[in-house]
Amino acid sequence: MEILRASEDYLESMLMMKLKHGYIRSIDVAEHLGVTKPSVTYATRRLKESGHITMGKDGLITLTERGMAVASKMLDRHKTLTAFLVALGVDAATAEEDACRIEHDISEQTFEAICNHARKNMKR
Repeated sequence: MEILRASEDYLESMLMMKLKHGYIRSIDVAEHLGVTKPSVTYATRRLKESGHITMGKDGLITLTERGMAVASKMLDRHKTLTAFLVALGVDAATAEEDACRIEHDISEQTFEAICNHARKNMKR
């Protein structure tokens, strides 16, 4: 089953909140993504139904193994693409924004080629 782009953003943001705070709260995800709390409620319901997250009685969100796999992949792509664009001379803010858009649409083959190119150039 293919996951929606918005769901990838939510999962990536949730992982970022987990790494930053040690826990995941809906309000933090909403603030990070610049969306409303009802938007996060709707997204978390869908992610829970699809088996990507669980939610405790305390309202804290936990990424399942399935959710962690998607979130980790997107965060890795985001960081790698941001670094690659900065290395090309793009300013950090623009690189961050562009990486966020590119990470969803780029093929695995192209992403691997970028990684290989970056690794080669880092050895020099």
